[in-house]
Amino acid sequence: MDFLVAHGSSILFFLFALAAVIGALGVVTLRNPMFGAVSLLVTFLCVAVLFLLRHAEFVAIVQIFVYGGGIMVLFLFVIMLVDQHQLMESDKYGGHWWLAVLAALLLAAVFITAFLPVSFADPPVAPPAFSNVEGVARGNSEAIAWSLYRQYLLPFEIVSVFLLVAMIGAVVLGRKQ
Repeated sequence: MDFLVAHGSSILFFLFALAAVIGALGVVTLRNPMFGAVSLLVTFLCVAVLFLLRHAEFVAIVQIFVYGGGIMVLFLFVIMLVDQHQLMESDKYGGHWWLAVLAALLLAAVFITAFLPVSFADPPVAPPAFSNVEGVARGNSEAIAWSLYRQYLLPFEIVSVFLLVAMIGAVVLGRKQ
């Protein structure tokens, strides 16, 4: 029991990291695009849990809203617009699957050599305040919101207009004639 109390956060981290990797493998290996999209959603949610375990609550919620919500809806629209029967009949890879396996093995070797000397011990506990805003200690979300809406209001609004134009453009392009 003492082991679970002392290393519970690390165990959860490795479990959700493994689930995220399995979900990512499902994205690239499953032939049905809907199963791949569900696998991608699992990966997004596991990454959000990993952010929560590392005390990055704001980034976790953004991960869920932006990727788990917005990007997944975009992917589902694309999947619905693509003709699945024509896509399944064409085999683009032919006999070159071994190149993908070779590239994956090379990438795995690079990751192993890069992360071998890294220690995965628990980081020190983050302080309760992300930053000081006007001399007052604020939490993660409050400090980011304060900075976003005070110092970066114009870029924030410009990005929202760009996203609105992109969404309208996607609806216009996706409509049937």
